[in-house]
Amino acid sequence: MLKLNVKNETSRLRAVVLGTAKSNGPTPSIEDAYDPKSLEHIKAGTYPVEADMVKEMEAVAAVFEKYDVKVFRPEIIKDCNQIFTRDIAFVIDDKFVKANILPDREEEFTAIEHVWTQVPRENRIKLPEHCHIEGGDVMLYNDHIFIGTYRGDDYADYIIARTNMEAVEAMQELFPHKKIKSFDLRKSNTNPRENALHLDCCFQPVGKGKAILHKNGFLVEEEYNWLLNFFEKENVFEIDKEEMYHMNSNIFSISEDVVISEKGFKRLNAWLRNQGITVEEVPYAEIAKQEGLLRCSTLPLIRD
Repeated sequence: MLKLNVKNETSRLRAVVLGTAKSNGPTPSIEDAYDPKSLEHIKAGTYPVEADMVKEMEAVAAVFEKYDVKVFRPEIIKDCNQIFTRDIAFVIDDKFVKANILPDREEEFTAIEHVWTQVPRENRIKLPEHCHIEGGDVMLYNDHIFIGTYRGDDYADYIIARTNMEAVEAMQELFPHKKIKSFDLRKSNTNPRENALHLDCCFQPVGKGKAILHKNGFLVEEEYNWLLNFFEKENVFEIDKEEMYHMNSNIFSISEDVVISEKGFKRLNAWLRNQGITVEEVPYAEIAKQEGLLRCSTLPLIRD
């Protein structure tokens, strides 16, 4: 049995589910695009090819091996995009929560059943169907859980609105000992520079008490300011619209002192190193074309 333990984003990682790009399937049609960035690349003929994405993910697997992290991979489903494991489930403390994702993606969860069944039954959680939530919107910070959501009445009009307030309320009931705070995120079906698909597209804690933040990702300025004050301004690395578009906030921490980051994130990586953090650089720019990066394609199971 797996003894799950995840309380934050930065404690030393011991076990993780890393997605897979194998048998990713053909380039989707314009109608089948789930997000504006994929749509942009489908239209431009620059949508990533499987061989390149497999190579990028293997670079991440190699970093995990270097740091002696146990890696689980999804079983391969033919012609299915299984890169973004963070969407389909997440761990809080010792609980494994199955996310309620877009119905089209339900089969992705079946590919990690071999992990799910290693968790004691009482620690496996399935939310009611009306509670929409994806792991990219769930950010852990010890006794806090930060959740990205969309509160607009037009929620149903946005394929990129993935977490609703019903799910936020359900999480508060499930984790009464945690302080849960939700953030209303900016959504656009058509403009990737104006779309925070998940909370980790505009915010992530890193290192010791530091964070990466993008102001425009938040619809309510007070909620952005709350985070700025919570981490204190001098501890925050503010990314601009272009850096948000390239997913600079979506790096992944192996520990407080080690992160995996995209090699093209020059300004961010320099800042991280200035904070005394080791930056393991990998190529991930092809996967980024699907509006997801390193945090999206990892599902931590055990941290110290």
